[in-house]
Amino acid sequence: MGDPHRVGVVGLGVISRAYLDTLADHPEVSIAAVADLDASRSAAVAATIPGAEALSVEHLLARPDVQTVLNLTIPAAHADISLAAIDAGKNVYVEKPLAVTFADGRSVVERAASAGVRVGCAPDTVLGTGTQTARAAIDGGLIGRPMSASAVMVTPGHERWHPHPDFYYAPGGGPLLDMGPYYISALVHLLGPVRAVTGAGSRLRAERVIGSGPRTGEAIPVTVDTHLTGVLEHTNGALSTITTSFDGVKTTASPIEVHGEAGTLAVPDPNYFDGVVRLFTLGGTEWRALEPRAGYAEGSRGVGLVDLVRADDERPARAGGDVALHVLETMTSLLRSATEGRRIELSTTVERPVAVPLTPVGQWKG
Repeated sequence: MGDPHRVGVVGLGVISRAYLDTLADHPEVSIAAVADLDASRSAAVAATIPGAEALSVEHLLARPDVQTVLNLTIPAAHADISLAAIDAGKNVYVEKPLAVTFADGRSVVERAASAGVRVGCAPDTVLGTGTQTARAAIDGGLIGRPMSASAVMVTPGHERWHPHPDFYYAPGGGPLLDMGPYYISALVHLLGPVRAVTGAGSRLRAERVIGSGPRTGEAIPVTVDTHLTGVLEHTNGALSTITTSFDGVKTTASPIEVHGEAGTLAVPDPNYFDGVVRLFTLGGTEWRALEPRAGYAEGSRGVGLVDLVRADDERPARAGGDVALHVLETMTSLLRSATEGRRIELSTTVERPVAVPLTPVGQWKG
């Protein structure tokens, strides 16, 4: 093993803690610098990571020993920060979604290719034992030919727990762009790329009330649809239905179900790395739990960046920019379809990422 891969983190909001818990003491990664619009937050985080320096965004991007920028800013800033990092000769790993618009996402991927640097993007949860065990079951023929799938995410809204939920209800937010990356990325891993979509959307109310933190009781405007549903036509002929909602209270639906000629798989929530995969076979009488058979065991956010660092010309990054761009086009096309009332064919496609063999935590986390 050579010197650790040096990472600079931009954006130190709520999600950053999960990444830093994974990466701060990883033997293959070194957190060289951190940056945030709040300089005091940068200083406080840097003080918890040996060797890390609190910098401005500009100085972090200019630092020559930073090899990869971990972009954890709000969605509206994803493209700008990623493009600036690429222009500085850095690889980028960005929190989902890749960008707010498909055009911006395509610019990130194309500029990275021209610059000879790599792009990775969350979610990496789909590399855990939950989604990967389900994929192994499909690839192993346990449900026969897969014909269809359903994906369901229903919640009353993030303002109930997030102290600053404004961006969830502004352009670039909403349940599809926020949570859809988990479900659509999982469907791509399970069933392959999407060729066309049809979508519909609605909005329950014009404002939301913050339920926690220093702004409790403050009303914020809602300027995006908060319930999206759609049909994904996969290249292999399978049809997936997806529902993402900030308007419901609860659901009994499995997060994902995949139906084949010989059986059905109940797939755990792709917002998490693990969970039990259940199989019901044709002619059977009950669900059967499958033992984990693939994926990064005990995965945690940041494993996708480790996977990117380990990738090479023989094995591309599994949470790569190509997958993220295809997922982004799928989502933005669903939003367009909901607005325009028509079926939309996608311009991108992608190879299913290389499956993750069952990898004990000690082999990926060190």
